[in-house]
Amino acid sequence: MRFSQAWLIARHDIGIFRHRSGVMGPLIGLPLFVGIGFPVLVDYIVRSNGTAGLGTYLPGLIDAFSFWFVIGAATLPTAIAAYAIVGEKVEKSLEPLLSTPTTDGEILLGKTLAAFVPTVLAIWAGSALFQGLIDAATRGALGYLLYPNGEMVVILFALVPLVSLYAIELCVLVSSRVTDARSAQQYASITFVPLIFLYVAGEIGFTLDTTHLLYIAAGFVVLVLALFQVSRRTFHREEILTQWK
Repeated sequence: MRFSQAWLIARHDIGIFRHRSGVMGPLIGLPLFVGIGFPVLVDYIVRSNGTAGLGTYLPGLIDAFSFWFVIGAATLPTAIAAYAIVGEKVEKSLEPLLSTPTTDGEILLGKTLAAFVPTVLAIWAGSALFQGLIDAATRGALGYLLYPNGEMVVILFALVPLVSLYAIELCVLVSSRVTDARSAQQYASITFVPLIFLYVAGEIGFTLDTTHLLYIAAGFVVLVLALFQVSRRTFHREEILTQWK
């Protein structure tokens, strides 16, 4: 497999997505919303309650908020990855690529990188804003800087990449089997459902500490590897070239 060829495909796709508001809007908007909106809410809580009892529950509440970056990693790449194959098929731009000597693995890797790189970079940028604003809002009440900490390190450098790959592989798998981009994105939207359950569990008592986050990450390693194998086995370029209408 030639990484250089895969990266050429990724760069081509990223160049297209940059001019699509349906892709760029959520890619910019969600990290900004989480990065600014939740710190504003935390600042309101601090100002409304002073320092009384905040050290007991505030760190856990903020850690639950930070899990939204993981949810974002599952939702942001869906528009890109769902379009990656079926959208190009509809627009008659996929056939020339499939007709080249580029291998299936290089095509799939290129499509994956096109969704993965912008998603992870956007989330990392939003998280930097989130951490800085949270520290500014809570330092007086807590008496220390909450970030960076172990939970956020695991979220950003383990869970976010893994969950993004999980969502992308599932979307590529779906988009290679359906015949319109909207259906592919709708089917792929189920990717964030398990993460919503984890978030709700964190709000009602399940501790999203470093250990539990690492267990969750290990589970996504298994999912990513399984989905990658399935997507490679179900991607049939000959069928796409000859049978799709």
